[in-house]
Amino acid sequence: MRPRLARPAPPRAQRGIALLEALLAAVILAIGLLGTIGLQARSYAALSDAGMRAEAAIAANKLLGIMNTDISHLEDYALEADGEPSARLAQWHEETVRLIPGARITIAVTPGEDATPAAVDIAIRWQRKADTPGNTHRITSYFAGSR
Repeated sequence: MRPRLARPAPPRAQRGIALLEALLAAVILAIGLLGTIGLQARSYAALSDAGMRAEAAIAANKLLGIMNTDISHLEDYALEADGEPSARLAQWHEETVRLIPGARITIAVTPGEDATPAAVDIAIRWQRKADTPGNTHRITSYFAGSR
């Protein structure tokens, strides 16, 4: 007769491990989704800032084109911050403020003397949201033969 070997005790059933693993997976997924939502919000804000910057660049270049066709009246295009635009500048100013909400526009015109060209400095400032830093698009151009 063969000796009987002792049978190992059956392992104790582990209950709830699958539930714990599922809970842990859900927490990790939630953290990942929150991170993705945060990145999406930041990319939307960056896209909005880029759009406003593009509008400011287009507006400044458009004004320089207008001024180039009316070079004998460059001084009429000067505008102080929060100042009232001249009749020559009114339509462009209205369009720019409509495209860039809250835009503050400054245009400095330095007339040329003798052989030096006139300098025009355009600064368009805006703030996308109250809690974000302000942005400025500045361009300086020179007009030869302005006198």
